[in-house]
Amino acid sequence: MAKKNSTLTLNAEFFDALSDLESEKGIKKEDFIGAMEDALTSAYKKQYGVPKQIKIILTPETKTFAIYTCQKVVEQVEIREAEISLEDARLIDKKYKVGDDIYMPVDANEFGRIVAQMAKQIVTQKLRALESEKAYSELAEKEEELVNCVVTRIEAKNVYVEINKMEAVLYPKDQLPGDRFKVGDKVKVFVRGIKTAQRGPQVLVTRTAPGFIRRLFELEVPEITSGVVAIKGIVREAGLRTKMAVYSNDSSVDAVGACVGNHGTRVNSIISEVGGEKVDIIPWHEDPLEFIACALLPAKVVMVEANEAEHVATVVVMDDQLSLAIGREGVNARLAAKLTNWKIDIKPYSTMKNEVKAATERAEQMGSDNFDVFDEDLGELD
Repeated sequence: MAKKNSTLTLNAEFFDALSDLESEKGIKKEDFIGAMEDALTSAYKKQYGVPKQIKIILTPETKTFAIYTCQKVVEQVEIREAEISLEDARLIDKKYKVGDDIYMPVDANEFGRIVAQMAKQIVTQKLRALESEKAYSELAEKEEELVNCVVTRIEAKNVYVEINKMEAVLYPKDQLPGDRFKVGDKVKVFVRGIKTAQRGPQVLVTRTAPGFIRRLFELEVPEITSGVVAIKGIVREAGLRTKMAVYSNDSSVDAVGACVGNHGTRVNSIISEVGGEKVDIIPWHEDPLEFIACALLPAKVVMVEANEAEHVATVVVMDDQLSLAIGREGVNARLAAKLTNWKIDIKPYSTMKNEVKAATERAEQMGSDNFDVFDEDLGELD
């Protein structure tokens, strides 16, 4: 009967590849060997029908690869593939005692082809897992950030993009109405989250979130990046309109002007990125009445009266400004309410003349914190 040869001689390239994996890719030899041991344990069971734990010993000096089954001597066997009873162990050698490890050689020549196949598969798997883990780690830091990516494929209405060698998908609900993509296009997306899935981490990206607009402005406006101008709030109905409230921490810097840019260059660049979506840049005010009046821009407000108990503001505009204040399908009023966190009831001046007159008279006589009257330029009346 031929003696089992537990040692397989491997070529130098194998060990060089292991060293490269460790130095360049960060895959430790121990991790590779552990994966090989797991795979060979499974292969041994399939080949021989006997579940045994496999132990691999790599010896770079002699370029050998030794394979053994390994079982721990125990009083009572609970894990068949990893343990052997003391009674059975002493049938092999009477010197064995509880706690000893028993190594039995596996015919490496017989297992050689399987080893070669598995080594290649495991290296590939390890590389993929490492790249995926690295990409996941890098993307985790980019959550709620803007990233540039490339369209790799389009299926039905889903647009697949590659970010850091990971695939993400822009679902229809995350695309702007005017978005039209083709394979190879470069596109900006907002990473709204990363979740674990059965096939690995799934990157969730969008172009419709308010955060997408926020990050575009941070890229375009240095005053925002430096902290001189602060974005106090941003609301959006993608494809229709965005309202953004800004405030300057430096009295010499106009927050709105900084965001608009010289001749509108900054805001127009962002409007172009979002396919012509309207973007209202609004000065933020601590006074809720002034803030509500500004939030309804581009409409000009005559009067704002607030019911603080119900958190409702009645806003009066000139009749020719009513449709502008409400906006197409109510979007302007809806976004103003979300931005200010007030319920806004918009009334035409023709039905509120008396109320405006009475409010003005009260303001002249005793003043009030609950209403403000404005002229057509949104400046307070004398």
